[in-house]
Amino acid sequence: MTEAELREQMASLAHSLFIRGYSSGGGGNISCHLPDGGFLVTPTNSSFGALDAQRLSKLDEQGEWVAGDKPSKEAIMPRAFYKQRPQTGGVVHLYSPSVTALSCLPGLDAANCLPPITPYYVKHVGAVAMVPYFRPGDPALTEGIGALAPRHNAMLLANHGPVVSGGSLREAVFNAEELEDTARLYFTLLPHGMVTLTPEQIHELAVTFKRPAQEKSTCCQKSDRVLFTAIFISTFM
Repeated sequence: MTEAELREQMASLAHSLFIRGYSSGGGGNISCHLPDGGFLVTPTNSSFGALDAQRLSKLDEQGEWVAGDKPSKEAIMPRAFYKQRPQTGGVVHLYSPSVTALSCLPGLDAANCLPPITPYYVKHVGAVAMVPYFRPGDPALTEGIGALAPRHNAMLLANHGPVVSGGSLREAVFNAEELEDTARLYFTLLPHGMVTLTPEQIHELAVTFKRPAQEKSTCCQKSDRVLFTAIFISTFM
């Protein structure tokens, strides 16, 4: 797609997310990778419901603002994906209610915050890792997201919300919707208990659809937590 087409698609998809309650006010941001290596991102204090395709913020490959309105302070998040996960075509950061509520729960598995409830969640989202809390726009988010991006296309920012990528902007939006729907299912089922997919079923999905198997995330759990601890200490101590 050309840059002009990507701009129109970005405004259209953002509006769709807004009217369906995935974003409100000026919260969240949406981004797409450009053919020249740069990327577009929503401007600061903009609403998903009223984006002007011609005024979207344009940044170069180094994350420098080159055109359009002033970019969101959270433009560091999509850049971390584009740098560390080269196949990324789009990134969506939302404050969607169910996933944001999930990000505030205690005792989550930092390597995989949601159980494998449906094949669609496993196939499209995979294992969702937790990034420890940093204030919005904190440069340390780049390190936390960048460290996980090679293995995860979706992450949960503690007490903040989800950030989700895809091979294209359209795919990133669909993945973010799947994650929100799965979190809503999780809260619905939680009082009753739930039957999740078995490791064998997850492996079959991974083989069939050429996606990383969700159960593999457990082998990264200890290293991820060590990494998160190191980031926390270097930032706050």
